[in-house]
Amino acid sequence: MSNIRVALAQINPTVGDFAGNARLIADAAREAHAGGAVLMIAPELALSGYPPEDLLLRPAFMDACERVLHALAAELAPLQGLTVVLGHPARGATMASLRTRSVALPPCFNAASVLAGGHVQATYCKRELPNYQVFDERRTFASGRDAGLGPVVCEAGGRRFGILICEDAWFDEPAATAVAAGAEVLCVLNASPFHLDKSGEREARMIERAVAVQRPLLYAHLVGGQDEIVFDGESFAVDAGGRVAVRGGCFEAGLVWVEIAGDGSLHGERHETPCLEEQAWRALVTGVRDYIGKNGFPGAIIGLSGGVDSALVLAIAVDALGAERVRTVMMPSPYTAEISWLDAREMAAWLGVRYDEIAVAPMFAAFRAALAEEFAGLPEDATEENIQARIRGTLLMALSNKHGSIVLTTGNKSEMATGYCTLYGDMAGGFAVIKDVAKTLVYRLADWKNRQANRRADGSIGAVIPQRILTRPPSAELRPNQTDQDSLPPYEVLDAILARYMEDDQGIEQIVAAGFAYADVERVTRLIKVNEYKRRQAPVGIRITHRAFGRDWRYPITSKFRA
Repeated sequence: MSNIRVALAQINPTVGDFAGNARLIADAAREAHAGGAVLMIAPELALSGYPPEDLLLRPAFMDACERVLHALAAELAPLQGLTVVLGHPARGATMASLRTRSVALPPCFNAASVLAGGHVQATYCKRELPNYQVFDERRTFASGRDAGLGPVVCEAGGRRFGILICEDAWFDEPAATAVAAGAEVLCVLNASPFHLDKSGEREARMIERAVAVQRPLLYAHLVGGQDEIVFDGESFAVDAGGRVAVRGGCFEAGLVWVEIAGDGSLHGERHETPCLEEQAWRALVTGVRDYIGKNGFPGAIIGLSGGVDSALVLAIAVDALGAERVRTVMMPSPYTAEISWLDAREMAAWLGVRYDEIAVAPMFAAFRAALAEEFAGLPEDATEENIQARIRGTLLMALSNKHGSIVLTTGNKSEMATGYCTLYGDMAGGFAVIKDVAKTLVYRLADWKNRQANRRADGSIGAVIPQRILTRPPSAELRPNQTDQDSLPPYEVLDAILARYMEDDQGIEQIVAAGFAYADVERVTRLIKVNEYKRRQAPVGIRITHRAFGRDWRYPITSKFRA
């Protein structure tokens, strides 16, 4: 049997942009054809973008998808010798002729179609529908198995390829069914949301699947950002013995080439998976770039405080958008330290972004004067601190409204968990870049970035974030001599408890048994519970852990449960 080439299309679609997504697929198909591929595999729901959520319930959305699918098949007709497999939502009525038994067909499937010769040759419907973490596919999709729809095996270059969609390959039955139908190679279309070290988990499960059925497995994966979810690419190919023979780049769009030799062995380029800090950095940069780009914002505005969180967000934004599309505003209060001004100015100058200062003190004084009678005889407390934060939020949102740029908030996961943030103050904005980055990881990412070679605006090579920002005790600077640890446990303790309780679902007693002080555990878990109402009002932010505050954290605000 002769050697053949397969192209895995690692593309970045946008939900609902059928014409734009079809162009991405068509351009990739032309490149694949020119490179000698006999088969190109595009990712799960590549035509509609992933996840389309309740858009699937709109008839007009499904009408548009069906029209574009058939138009795309016709457009690809001149690419003779190339078969294209791509993911898309499919109406139940469209699948009626393919069912193997008489059952009522539901409205929608997560599907993959085989395009060749100008037509849709066959369509496969996903059998395993995930309903955990960020997934709720059973809300909008039905299982192809439950609807009586069988496997799909297509031929290209003299070989027979069995089609699976994402979760199908995590279970035994779909792959075994495809092999029983004659599949010599498994093709898995994927939209698997990123979290740190997710690629290793995926590869381990696909190795199990390939070895179990003794077939090579090709894994085509999305890349890019969609609201809070990001996709890391890293499409790969596993041989029948379980060796990862090919791996695409992390957070890089493009074709990933797989050579299938006559003896069934796989060959191609194998990129290395980056370290955890670089994975996180690329995820955050991708999330900012695509949220701002796909939603049409001209740029971003950041309240720069001289602290590590806003410094990290600034560095990410510049990598994502370029310095010319990022504006920073320093808003000093009566309690802002001089070194905060100096560090903020220095970093803005290093990165070449616009930097402005708007003093909060006059407005703070006006608020205090207006409220003096109401507050007479009462001690100062968090009220006065929150007023300062809300003045800053108002100023940033005014600039956003006037100039159109989106405000990037700078609160981290530790703060969001414990409520160490102010509604309508530092939480005011359109996108929460480091919402899922714990404070300890904030420092790790800042240190990692500073260890990379970065060219400053003046042409010199050096750190991006001033070292003093990384060594000063963190502070909101809303009262004299304030530090975060005045009201929170040390971040090393806080973040460890947060990971166990919020990400891994451990109970209070279990965490204490692991060696943490009961007082710290009770304090942190109580803060997590009582601040749910704040998180409900926070802007959407990028998910980089296996459990973030967002799609995969759905807790009631009103609750008496305390374990």
